[in-house]
Amino acid sequence: MGVEKYSSYDVLNAFFDEGSFNETDAYLKGESGEAEAVTGYGTVEGVNVYAFAQNVDVCGGAMSRAQSKKITELYDLALKTGAPVVGFYNSVGGRLEQKYELLSAYGEILRKSSKLSGIVPQISVILGSCMGTSALIASAADYIIMEKDAKLSIDTIGDKACAQDNLEAGAVSFICEGYEACVDQAKALLGYFPANNLEPAPAFEPIPAYAEPDKLPKYFADEDSLLCVGGGYGEPVCTAFGRVNGYPVGIIVTKGGVISADGAKKMTKHVRFCDAFSIPLITIVDAEKFENLSDASKLISTYADATAVKISIISGTAVGAVYIALAGSTAGADLVYALDDAIVSPIAPKAAAFILDSSIADAPAAEQDQLAMDYVKANLTAVKAAEDGYIDDIVEPDTLRDKLIGAIEILLSKRVSTLPKKHTTKV
Repeated sequence: MGVEKYSSYDVLNAFFDEGSFNETDAYLKGESGEAEAVTGYGTVEGVNVYAFAQNVDVCGGAMSRAQSKKITELYDLALKTGAPVVGFYNSVGGRLEQKYELLSAYGEILRKSSKLSGIVPQISVILGSCMGTSALIASAADYIIMEKDAKLSIDTIGDKACAQDNLEAGAVSFICEGYEACVDQAKALLGYFPANNLEPAPAFEPIPAYAEPDKLPKYFADEDSLLCVGGGYGEPVCTAFGRVNGYPVGIIVTKGGVISADGAKKMTKHVRFCDAFSIPLITIVDAEKFENLSDASKLISTYADATAVKISIISGTAVGAVYIALAGSTAGADLVYALDDAIVSPIAPKAAAFILDSSIADAPAAEQDQLAMDYVKANLTAVKAAEDGYIDDIVEPDTLRDKLIGAIEILLSKRVSTLPKKHTTKV
């Protein structure tokens, strides 16, 4: 069954805890009758949340002055009370007969959404068509969930509007089948976030770890707590939310080799969101270089500006700019751990070996690679970096979870004073 067969009330009642939904502006009407969206508030797993759902049964859910008024008043309430906003989109477009007033309506929603950004979490759920300026509004949220048959594009013709295209472009974080699965995904995502930027993220009952040594996040994260965000974009970099002993955390995993331009963008977004809501960030470092200078520079600036709890774990190789950006002093990591077989090098390890030990180049060609590898294992190790004060501790996988639990608990009270400024100039 297509999602459009379900009403906006079906969606909102499925989203909110049973019996908790309260509609706002229920009697507000436009020129041609009732407004094209339903707005209201309630609780999701006991937490206050605001939400709106475009009503495709009323003029196709088209944007109008009346719909804009309902949504912007909901944003105002969210700003006053500090609660997340979730928008469910399904619309044929805008009420074009309203002309310039329609443009003003779109602009007011975008202005209010931008004002809320970084103050309360915002999630957009695309259940049907979301095209043109409506796509801009939906994309202003922190995360977008798309029903697999929905359409999202700033191009009203619908070029590259399908869910898979949006996922691969990094515009969408999740694809789900059916409106109920989309609703469940939105509820799950909210479970990792604080209500606003002044409150801590909710702690849950601790659950033992997955205990899978070959998959590092699963080795320290509570079982069934990992939620990958944006899979299909910027890979092999993985960004996720999880819990460690019940504490929500953001997780970034680099998986060796080169961090691509898209991977760096993906990481930057995750760091910015976690920092905005003071969610502790755990970065697993295993990479040799960045693909793109511009995106690497933005990522470095984002890590440096972030004041949330930051813990880095060097799991493999950390080379030059990667170490500096993700684990070094520039990253401002509160604690840096490394597995005992990790490698830390100012340049590519093999090149460093040839430069730092001139005898390697004098050896027979058939022996040079092995000699270089021996040098790296003896001189560019995590232990050597720790001895020089660049790593806080060497850990075994089976002790890492306990280390992280202790670190998170002591660092949750972290306070950082920064110089007054409007914002960084790196975008």
